[in-house]
Amino acid sequence: MVIRNPQIPRGRSQNHCEEPLSEDMTNTSHSNGGTGGGGGMRPLKITTVGDGMVGKTCMLITYTRNEFPTEYVPTVFDNHACTIVIDGTDYSLTLWDTAGQEDYERLRPLSYPNTACFLICYSISSRTSYDNVLSKWWPEVRSHMPNAPIVLVGTKSDLRVPGSEKFVTTAEGKKMKHKIKAYALVECSAKRKENLHEVFEEAVRAAEKRPHVGQRSCTIL
Repeated sequence: MVIRNPQIPRGRSQNHCEEPLSEDMTNTSHSNGGTGGGGGMRPLKITTVGDGMVGKTCMLITYTRNEFPTEYVPTVFDNHACTIVIDGTDYSLTLWDTAGQEDYERLRPLSYPNTACFLICYSISSRTSYDNVLSKWWPEVRSHMPNAPIVLVGTKSDLRVPGSEKFVTTAEGKKMKHKIKAYALVECSAKRKENLHEVFEEAVRAAEKRPHVGQRSCTIL
């Protein structure tokens, strides 16, 4: 959930997304300085992790293709390409989708090298996935990439019923953000296409150590 100021200046950030990358595009580097290749664009790799069925794939597909997938197909590994402009800088993003199931625990870390920012996802409708952020995903990311920034993402915000203890609250999400020292918390809904852009804008800002979106035009959680 990102509380936006309705008077956000246009042209500050925008994105253009493409079809998934081919499987052989597996070496996306990240540099802390200078301008990236690809026509002056800065290349950044963003890797998404979290329990199976929390909505990682739906989030990536809806953001990159602007359409919500109607069928669930378990992901092993997949890549998507996207360009985004933030504060006048062009970025070429490769978005890595990983499997959350235990069967892929040995293979999953192969996707981690050169990651500029991790998106650790949990479903607002699943407390188990929320608990696993601290017990599983944060330790796994830190064991392989101890210095990579993290953005915490609460998916399926459209399912939340106010006042119901079944759902993870925004306050609980903020507590988890502080526990794992995440750069930001963004709650989103792929189905309603809410706050998807904020997820990836915050990821770029985390990777580049830029100020939060909230320091300019909205309040980030």
